[in-house]
Amino acid sequence: MRIYEELFIIRPDAPEEEIDAYIEQIKELIVKSGGTVEKADKWGVRKLAYRVDKRTEGFYVLVQFTAEAAAVKEVERRMRVTDMVIKWITVRIDEKLKKLEKRTKQREKRAKRRPAPSERSPVPASPVFPSAPAPGGPTPGAPAPGAPVAAAPVLAEPVTAAPAEVVVEAAAAPEAAPAAAETQE
Repeated sequence: MRIYEELFIIRPDAPEEEIDAYIEQIKELIVKSGGTVEKADKWGVRKLAYRVDKRTEGFYVLVQFTAEAAAVKEVERRMRVTDMVIKWITVRIDEKLKKLEKRTKQREKRAKRRPAPSERSPVPASPVFPSAPAPGGPTPGAPAPGAPVAAAPVLAEPVTAAPAEVVVEAAAAPEAAPAAAETQE
């Protein structure tokens, strides 16, 4: 027996009792043919991707079951002859489940092959640049040998710093700040 999913869309104006009765009819058909129903989900009214039979909405139902191919043919025949069903699709999902199981086993094998992460004491990172230049090697920040050396810019007036006392006084008394600036000149 194989695992299938049946997704079908019912007219949105169908009464809830008719929808429930149709779902029960499909379940009974599957069980009578020797299958089992794992789940039956009613998704409710949803908008369709495109118009079908002049309708833009439909009541979605998903049934997941295990059955033989003959039971699936009978379910699809019933879907075809029922006026209430707008669209349906049957998907065999046991192939997907097999692929997923196979992929999980492969991942587990790869995980076993990898060495377990060992707990190491943290190693201090070495600096990118050596702390002392190599003897006879270039000094970091020094000009390359044979390169012209640029002269330092010459300022017109020498820069002098204000005495610390004047700055403190200016911060303490705002009225005294203009007087202190006049005495420096």
